[in-house]
Amino acid sequence: MAKVTVKDLSGTEQGSVTLDAGYFGIEPNVPVMHQVVTAQLAARRSGTQSTKTRAEVRGGGAKPWKQKGTGRARQGSIRSPQWKGGGVALGPKPRSYSQRTPKKMIRLALRSALSDRAADDKIVVVDGWGFDQPSTKQAVAALGALGLTGRVVVVVGADDAAAVKSFRNLPAVHVLEPGELNAYDILCSDYVVFSKETLPETTETAKAAKPAKKVAPHAVATLSVSAPVRSAEYTAEPEGEPDMATDLPNRPKNEGGTAKQVDPSDRVKPGGEKTDPKFEAARLRAEKEAEVRAAKELAAQAPAPAEPDEEPEADTAPSGGFSFNRPTESDEASE
Repeated sequence: MAKVTVKDLSGTEQGSVTLDAGYFGIEPNVPVMHQVVTAQLAARRSGTQSTKTRAEVRGGGAKPWKQKGTGRARQGSIRSPQWKGGGVALGPKPRSYSQRTPKKMIRLALRSALSDRAADDKIVVVDGWGFDQPSTKQAVAALGALGLTGRVVVVVGADDAAAVKSFRNLPAVHVLEPGELNAYDILCSDYVVFSKETLPETTETAKAAKPAKKVAPHAVATLSVSAPVRSAEYTAEPEGEPDMATDLPNRPKNEGGTAKQVDPSDRVKPGGEKTDPKFEAARLRAEKEAEVRAAKELAAQAPAPAEPDEEPEADTAPSGGFSFNRPTESDEASE
């Protein structure tokens, strides 16, 4: 692994640091860097250019002249593309130029760019910026003490506002946060400056550098002695009785039989929960059928009503009517 000398703002050496081989020690992949940079530049395009077609240009609703007999070429509209002031054929329209780039390719391009700068000794690591307040003059002096010329990318922490304000006024310096590092800005720069806090490293390297956490002896004893906690509803099976698995061969076989009909009302979920509309309709229908059945049973069990006695027919007919029992005039004359 390559080592880089750590310096302070005055250019004094403060030791060395080992660069992570996962970021600064791989073989640069040029095709991947080219594709990622092309996609990044394409995403910068606004894509707002637009031209009017013949359908969008004002006017041209009437035919300029008749189809035949004039000796001139036939024309249908003065807003055709061949006319002055007409529409544009196949002109640009608003669109998005962004490309979908896999995340693995973006990470590989970033590591390739960092490895390329590390191979040319263009990676600089400082102990810390240590600006008490924003000062562009101190930033220029620090770059001169470090011997940095040309275009420089300075990677600062998100909470180091004084360093950001100190470098952002310099036209040849591009300030980035660790999460904003990209292959294009690194390839466009001559030097890349990191602080010890912003120096990238892989997860494996970070885990190896981090000391192992010691566990207290009492905690280990607690973990080893503790048993799984069971819920209060759990009850252990009494000793001597076989469980379901061992008693399975001795259980009586299901000989089959008529299936028990399930009342639709039993399938309805308890109150307060969301019920199925089909089950609810079946429950209501079952209740109505039960009420009708109960009413029929009560009617069948009730005693039959007594029939009334038959009254003798009256001898007298109603007034104005005819009766065979009433004497007629011929009968009175014969008497």
